Amino acid sequence: MESFSHLVKVSIPDYLAGLPIPNSIGGWFRLGVKDWLSLIPPTAMLAGIGYMSYKAFCPLARPPPCGMINPNIKKDSNKVVDMVDIENIAEKAAFCRCWRSENWPYCDGSHGKHNKEHGDNVGPVVVERKK
Repeated sequence: MESFSHLVKVSIPDYLAGLPIPNSIGGWFRLGVKDWLSLIPPTAMLAGIGYMSYKAFCPLARPPPCGMINPNIKKDSNKVVDMVDIENIAEKAAFCRCWRSENWPYCDGSHGKHNKEHGDNVGPVVVERKK
């Protein structure tokens, strides 16, 4: 723990104090090649931290969902159509709408992972027998 303390309290401040950061805009033009090379590591670290923060906290930074809805269900068919006989349904049945269910056409909760990854809000279609 003492080495970490030394790193934070002494080594990093000494390193940062030794960086050739000019006091004016014109000073940047007078920096030599060696000075510019010494500025690369801290600049790369700051850029990496900024990028990771942006990706973590900015919802617009998430990639848009791909155009294909059905990733793997009955891909050999031109159109996926399933018929379910109402008499075979218990009191309530949940049918998948996210196309990620391993128990197609019934919902197995796969939409939760899909919603988290894509910022979506899809859920199942629930069919309930009237009493």
